[in-house]
Amino acid sequence: MAQAEHSVQIPVSQETVWAFVSKIEKWAVLVPAYKEHKEVDSQTSHWTFEGNFKGLTKKVALEIKIIEMNEPSQIKFEIKGLSDNFKGGGEFTAEPRDGGTYMTCKVDVTAGGLSGAVLNPAIKVLLPKVTTRLTEKIARHIQA
Repeated sequence: MAQAEHSVQIPVSQETVWAFVSKIEKWAVLVPAYKEHKEVDSQTSHWTFEGNFKGLTKKVALEIKIIEMNEPSQIKFEIKGLSDNFKGGGEFTAEPRDGGTYMTCKVDVTAGGLSGAVLNPAIKVLLPKVTTRLTEKIARHIQA
């Protein structure tokens, strides 16, 4: 299983952070390698990514399902591969700290089946980078 976590201090209120991260359509486009997403219902969306890793171009489709929302501090979600055999989950947390908000993004992903032997090493390398970039981009957009 690959796991990644990144935190940032944002000089805005917890409510401002919540207003942004609680709406997937606001930050989905910020995920590295993002191509498109479609809302299935209020809790579920399908996302498509296309990225390059060591000269290989790979298109990945996945489902994100919100499983818990604790306003204004936590959103938990599940990840399920639609194009490949992988699963995982994650969460955003936001806590007031030092006159602003400390936001953390945590994600874990595991690839299974025959493709897991190829995908898991790539996921372990890419997931920390993607999680860091996403968290930093969200922070910049919230402050803008």
